[in-house]
Amino acid sequence: MSREFSLGATGFGLIAVCYGFARFAFGLFLPQIDADLALADAVGGLIAGGSFLGYCLAIVVAAQLTERMGARAVAVVAALIAALGMLGIALAPSAAWLAAAVLLAGVSTGLASPPMAAAVAAIVQPERQDASNTLINAGTSAGVILSAPVALMIGGEWRLAYGVFAAAACVLAVLAARHVPNTACSRRQADAGRPPFSTALRRLVVASLLMGAASTALWSFGSQIVSLRLGWEGAGAGLLWVVIGVAGIAGAGAGSLIAKLGVDRAHRACLGALALAIVLVGIGSTPIMVLVGGALFGAAYITLSGLYLVWGVSALPERPATGLTVAFLSIAVGQTLGAPVFGGLASWLSMDYAIALFALLALTAGTMRSSSTVALAR
Repeated sequence: MSREFSLGATGFGLIAVCYGFARFAFGLFLPQIDADLALADAVGGLIAGGSFLGYCLAIVVAAQLTERMGARAVAVVAALIAALGMLGIALAPSAAWLAAAVLLAGVSTGLASPPMAAAVAAIVQPERQDASNTLINAGTSAGVILSAPVALMIGGEWRLAYGVFAAAACVLAVLAARHVPNTACSRRQADAGRPPFSTALRRLVVASLLMGAASTALWSFGSQIVSLRLGWEGAGAGLLWVVIGVAGIAGAGAGSLIAKLGVDRAHRACLGALALAIVLVGIGSTPIMVLVGGALFGAAYITLSGLYLVWGVSALPERPATGLTVAFLSIAVGQTLGAPVFGGLASWLSMDYAIALFALLALTAGTMRSSSTVALAR
């Protein structure tokens, strides 16, 4: 049990650093970065999309790397790349340098999740695997929660903040080397090729892609939205990030929610909450509206990512890293496309138009149904 606990704690921390710091914290610091480097909205959106692009490029090969090299090696590499990418952000003298560093930081995120799914499958008892996977996945919220106080304490010193984040990634590299098992399989297993693209996987791809696109309205532009609507600067945006992160801890219970409601009902409920959250934050005229929206967003997003994780792993039980990859790659493709589209719509038309469209994208994902009426939880 202690081995499972060490793995869970390390995985939770690795996801917190790679997702919360290396990927999603960029939206929190974007106003300060924009002030220093004079980024236009559309350029900021393209750079934010670069983080998601880096994720896509990495997660495409992450499952194969995990099957060939083992979970331990890939997890350590993910932490080290996160450190290098965030150090690059801290030192960025120009928009071009920043874009390259954000892309590299995004690569770490793509490498982080598949080895953790494989590690859980290797050493956690089957009846506890869904709970372990969704708990580790909720590490994103911890990273978001921690990034906000750093922003509040350091103020506009975003370079120093990313230096601190890079140091944390180095610590996780050491912990991953100690506590993540070596799960490398035989060459025959690693060369198994593409998984069968079943109906369950096709529907999962569409749903997670649309949800990922919709989520960029707040992940990439949440700070700018509250600055525009309420005049909130660093402190106000930091408070929103704390609320999103704290509420996102609810996503650790995604496995239990699926067991109680089934995939389809849980999916639709969370997507409805996500759409409402985008609207509340996007048009919120009072702090209460914005913070309630942030709470809904955090809980809905992390729960949905956990739901898609369980869906993908259950669809390919013999290849858990690949099943997770299908789900998370689809989310990332949606985010890669969504961030620059939202930035473009906000610049060329209006923020209200972009918010309404992205809330509708979230609801559209609910038209996808799982192939089985049985809950996917074991």
